[in-house]
Amino acid sequence: MKQFTMPHTDISAPNVVLGLMRIAEKSDEEIRTLVGAARDAGIDFFDHADIYGGSTHRCEERFAAAMQLSASEREQITIQSKAGIVTDGPYFDYSYEHLVESVEGSLRALGTDHLDILLLHRPDALVEPEEVARAFDELHAAGKVKHFGVSNHTPRQIELLQKHLDQPIVANQLQLSITHSTFIAQGVAANMQGTDQAIVRDGGGILDFCRLHGITVQAWSPFQAKFFDGVFLGHPEYAELNTVIDRLAAKYDVTPEGIATAWITRHPAQMQVVLGTTTPQRVVDSAAGSEVPLTRPEWYELFRAAGWIVP
Repeated sequence: MKQFTMPHTDISAPNVVLGLMRIAEKSDEEIRTLVGAARDAGIDFFDHADIYGGSTHRCEERFAAAMQLSASEREQITIQSKAGIVTDGPYFDYSYEHLVESVEGSLRALGTDHLDILLLHRPDALVEPEEVARAFDELHAAGKVKHFGVSNHTPRQIELLQKHLDQPIVANQLQLSITHSTFIAQGVAANMQGTDQAIVRDGGGILDFCRLHGITVQAWSPFQAKFFDGVFLGHPEYAELNTVIDRLAAKYDVTPEGIATAWITRHPAQMQVVLGTTTPQRVVDSAAGSEVPLTRPEWYELFRAAGWIVP
């Protein structure tokens, strides 16, 4: 498993992360087996959110109950959680009160005295950056959150927050797969008139922005075709892409999940792939892609087979 030091932190992070949004109904043994498979594959970074599990903090509680981490075991892993979505509305709330309350709830649920990283979970149209800064300052000073990041934020939204923060933004969690790679594709096709792929969306240039500012991109839904439309692996709509994936999987002696992972980890931005599966073997298969050395021609062949234009 490839490791790198996340910029602005002392975290030695794997480039594959285990997301735990689907463990609410799993037994303790199933959770331990899943996490154990991840640890054996080199994954020591775990992604949570306060809303995961059908009720507030449910998945965080299940993780803690199943794992029963000792103090030394807790220090061997990185725990990341998110706050800001209120499911009752639904709506978003980045107020000082909500962020502090959410973190306190996550700490109780997880049975830990700190989060390694807290992400703001999707943008809040009513954000008041001063309120966010106040919450971050208090949580950081108390040792309850070591580092902060965002999810699904544009460059301008990050700059607006960063103007008021004393802490750096260390991560931005964005949807990314071979077939859902608009923020890569629009850069490749920049200034191509009449090409939908070239349309600048969401502020434009988010990948370059993150690289310039040392913000780690965390790719969620790495196997999703579009926006929760199902996986592209083995899907007849993506026959050409799957033909290329299968050929490369045979070449590198990995599964298709490994190639889909490798397409992201091959990028020089040192992005992290966030897995959402609860199947231990799929975790192992996906993690194997971390070490696959896709060549430049192979990376672009996959990109083109997914339907993106390479001028």
